[in-house]
Amino acid sequence: MRPDVLNPLFTETDALDGVGPKLKKPLEKLGLTRVRDLDYHLPERFVTRRAIADLDEAGEGEQIVVRLTVTEHRGGRNARAPYRVLAQDDAGNILALTYFGRASYSARKQLPVGETRWVAGKLERYGDMLQIVHPDHVLEEGGDTLNRLCEPVYRLSEGLTQPKVAGLVGQALQRTPELPEWIERSQIEKEDWPAWRDALVLAHKGEDKGARDRLAYDELLANSLALMLVRADNRKRKGQPLQGDRSYRDRLQLPFPLTGAQIRSIAEIEGDLAQEAPMLRLLQGDVGAGKTVVALEAMLIAVEAGTQAAMLAPTEILARQHYESLRRMAEPTGARVALLTGRDKGKAREATLMGLLDGSIDIVVGTHAIFQDKVAYRNLAMVVIDEQHRFGVGQRLMLASKGRRAPHVLAMTATPIPRTLTLAQYGELDVSKLDELPPGRQAIETVVMGQDKLGALVDRLAAQIAEGRQAYWVCPMVREMDGPEEIAAAEARYAALAERFGTDVVLVHGQLAPEMKDAAMERFASGDAKLLVATTVIEVGVDVPNATLMVIEQAERFGLAQLHQLRGRVGRGSEKSICVLVRGDTLSETARERLALMRETQDGFRLAEEDLRLRGGGELLGTRQSGDTPFTVASLEQITQLLPKAYDDARLMIERDGGLEGPRGEAARILLYLFERDYGVKTLRGG
Repeated sequence: MRPDVLNPLFTETDALDGVGPKLKKPLEKLGLTRVRDLDYHLPERFVTRRAIADLDEAGEGEQIVVRLTVTEHRGGRNARAPYRVLAQDDAGNILALTYFGRASYSARKQLPVGETRWVAGKLERYGDMLQIVHPDHVLEEGGDTLNRLCEPVYRLSEGLTQPKVAGLVGQALQRTPELPEWIERSQIEKEDWPAWRDALVLAHKGEDKGARDRLAYDELLANSLALMLVRADNRKRKGQPLQGDRSYRDRLQLPFPLTGAQIRSIAEIEGDLAQEAPMLRLLQGDVGAGKTVVALEAMLIAVEAGTQAAMLAPTEILARQHYESLRRMAEPTGARVALLTGRDKGKAREATLMGLLDGSIDIVVGTHAIFQDKVAYRNLAMVVIDEQHRFGVGQRLMLASKGRRAPHVLAMTATPIPRTLTLAQYGELDVSKLDELPPGRQAIETVVMGQDKLGALVDRLAAQIAEGRQAYWVCPMVREMDGPEEIAAAEARYAALAERFGTDVVLVHGQLAPEMKDAAMERFASGDAKLLVATTVIEVGVDVPNATLMVIEQAERFGLAQLHQLRGRVGRGSEKSICVLVRGDTLSETARERLALMRETQDGFRLAEEDLRLRGGGELLGTRQSGDTPFTVASLEQITQLLPKAYDDARLMIERDGGLEGPRGEAARILLYLFERDYGVKTLRGG
């Protein structure tokens, strides 16, 4: 149970003054549903203003605070025209306060003619007149203007303003209690970090003094501690030791010999399966490194030991693909493989359920449907989770309840993860790496070109399709954004390409209904459609050997790891494949370096480390990558710097200090609940 001291922090936001149903919606869009969420909704940046008496002292574009006397109101000729309030400073300089739309109503109230006000905002020039458009603050004489010289800027959603969010954060901080210290006193003194509550207050004021690092460290410590408790608990559980006799594996007829990395990983898994403590291992494999073969060998060990195995995939399309390839590979061995998804109904479903119960099915592949309450196994002893980052620690723990004893778990990911982030996301898992590609796998040619070559690119695409090949075209967004930037939206690109290629083109993005997405993917996978236009939903798992061209538009908007994942969708057959990175006209240094690296190497592990180096430097281009980090407070830079310390601290707490015992252990328990890593506490008896 959550400690009582945290109750004020988990109070819903509607307990705060001014939060009703209308304001709750935009807050929920930002994930701000409780006092705790507002505490941790840290400013993205700070605006520093300069107080001036004479407008001649200020430069255009400068954020200022100035005392003005209102002289005149000028309404626009129509509803769309700007509403201007003219005012003058102490030196007699004239300034226009400009409002658009409904904001003019508040201007009429706040700025009566003849009155003096303090006004804060950005000084601009319109023609030969100085102006501030939509002032950030208009305050009466004697107000707290000077307190606003350094002002936080928060992430907003429609319906929220900076003053509104700042006011709610202020209320949340007032309700925030002092909490006992969970960081060792010696470390607090060495880093010169403030206490937890003080750190929150300072972080919102912009007076850092190590406040942000301290808050990031708290989150990293909570995460490390929870994963270690899960790992320690797993080692105490009793699983089934599994030892195979090679009767199934020796009958495998693989088209190519195993790589050294595959042989090494299989040996590590075999060693884990032979133990009574259930395996918790992560198999990291670069795109095309042969993870499925390793997973099949592991599952066949379970079958040889007289038990069953299951493979869990995040989507139905991936589940079907895995089922087809596993069934094909396992056929010579005699192992019986079945598919179970939420779509299966009637007699076919009943037959599968009966086969799992009586043991006539050895291996089942499916989505979450394979772990529903109605699905019972004769003896499930081994579970493979594909695309691990889609499943949280809580879901990994849920699997333990399905076997007679806790099953062995092999998690797999095709996203090479930097060492630091592996520790952050999978601290409770042992790690095996597939860092070699099977022989015969062709390198993918990578080309960078400008937007002006799109016409020639579409002609090249037409030639590919005429030869019977297929292609992907990936865009960074679903729809065009309002504003000056031209962003290649998937829907607009699909419409343009459909004019040329007609029904040969299908569209897939995250906002489509699942059945429409599946239908489009299946048309492409079967070869019925020749071109798939998509957002990054195709980043993981689609396997179409006939696809030999990958086009990624506005490639500079994607992270390196994501570009590498997308590139890996082609080059799966015997034909030569090409990845075309279409770049925008203006590129930052980081973007140039990123695209150059893509041309230079196809080593996903090297790209992952370089990506962290480039993005950790403060420039995060493109979309947040799936499974990027499990953190909301700690930045990539802080993860790199602080995680090793937090990990060591957590290990010492468990090994030396007996887990969550004593005063510091009690404080650490509060920390786990604060960051909702309480699955760590629940692994403790009496937790």
